[in-house]
Amino acid sequence: MTALSIKNLKKQYPSPDGGAPINAVDGISLEVQPGEIVAFLGPNGAGKTTTLDIVLGLIAPTSGSVEVFGLSPRAAVNAGRVSAVLQTGGLLRDLTVAETIRAIAALHGISANSPRIGDIMERTDLHRLAGRRVGKCSGGEQQRVRFALALLSNPQLLILDEPTAGMDAAARRNFWETMRAETHSGERTVIFATHYLEEAQAFAPRTVLVGHGRVVADKPTDELRNYMGARKVEASFNLNPDNPKFAENLARLTSLQGVQEVRNDGNRVTISGSSSDDVARVLLNDLNAFDLEIATPTLESAFFALTD
Repeated sequence: MTALSIKNLKKQYPSPDGGAPINAVDGISLEVQPGEIVAFLGPNGAGKTTTLDIVLGLIAPTSGSVEVFGLSPRAAVNAGRVSAVLQTGGLLRDLTVAETIRAIAALHGISANSPRIGDIMERTDLHRLAGRRVGKCSGGEQQRVRFALALLSNPQLLILDEPTAGMDAAARRNFWETMRAETHSGERTVIFATHYLEEAQAFAPRTVLVGHGRVVADKPTDELRNYMGARKVEASFNLNPDNPKFAENLARLTSLQGVQEVRNDGNRVTISGSSSDDVARVLLNDLNAFDLEIATPTLESAFFALTD
């Protein structure tokens, strides 16, 4: 059974000036299979959060359909099959971390003495903060509390909406280390919206790029990263650029399959193309080049090219 099925989803809001309606989501279609980890990537206003709010049953679509494990979003949430970690809100600042988790656990029918509570606090690295008031926790610590609450029902689908927004680099790294531990078995489906391109590149095998309320690309992350950019290889020669042998070397490189451009700056050359392996082999083995550097295209280059 498909974990998430979205078909021609649209959400319109009235224009504040009385003009044409604003299309927050404009025909998104998407299927996610059980066990997938998918990054939902796009600029501000792309429709990410609106789409996830519909998947969680928080708002109704204008048209189109959404099914979560064959159920309506609200039914899937009520059955405990879906949980979410949102950016802000949902926490009572005067309760301690342990009190917060016990209170929400009770709503799921989990007793205060259940070993599951201690297990989840251990897995989310909250056991050291059990007695601290939520209002005294940092932004990253509060996100870990939200993550622990989301795990209480042992959801099959976990939705993360900008889960590390506002965290410092160390807190973001700790959060994703915990996430990796939770998803390594492949039994939990994860969809996360993020502004951080490196998070999508490091954590999600599949990336869905959205812009202007539509899906503009849906590919394996590595493939998408290579979609709009060329690999670059830089190297130096022990030859003066005026030496005829230097020009021969450039011609040799230009003739290699997949090479798009060869530029030289003094005795250092930059080769752009779809493959770096053959170029590096010729540079090192045949042309005695040195100080070789290889740069692969980033998800950022594809992101800006496609969303622009």
